Amino acid sequence: MTRRPPRPPPSHPAAAAAPRPASSVDRVADFYGAYVDVLHDSGRGRLSGALRAHYLTAGLQRSLTRWEAAHHRDGVLRAKGVPVQWSVVHNDSGMGHCWSRVMLTWQDSAHLTHRTHLMVQSDLATGLISAIKTDK
Repeated sequence: MTRRPPRPPPSHPAAAAAPRPASSVDRVADFYGAYVDVLHDSGRGRLSGALRAHYLTAGLQRSLTRWEAAHHRDGVLRAKGVPVQWSVVHNDSGMGHCWSRVMLTWQDSAHLTHRTHLMVQSDLATGLISAIKTDK
């Protein structure tokens, strides 16, 4: 399981000095960590959009916009609200891609928890996330 503090956002001066993650799985973990933190702190807005622009392919960003309009949920999380915990593990690699399994833990008002699982595809050549799907 990969859990690390989020990297500075792409517009932050420290981002230029931050080393590139060692693997696609680390990069997915960095993205989800930063994205969840931003949503907890300030909700969707300019910073969450900057994170998407930095970590996701342009094609995935367009796809998420369409998905969100149809489902009225956050396409990155595939849900409404913000999870209380996340984890990322390697699932598979091949044909220029890496697949990571993301587990999001949610807590409702009665403090009951449930989990959702996502399959996240990264392009090995660019390191960008190119697909997000619900893993059943």
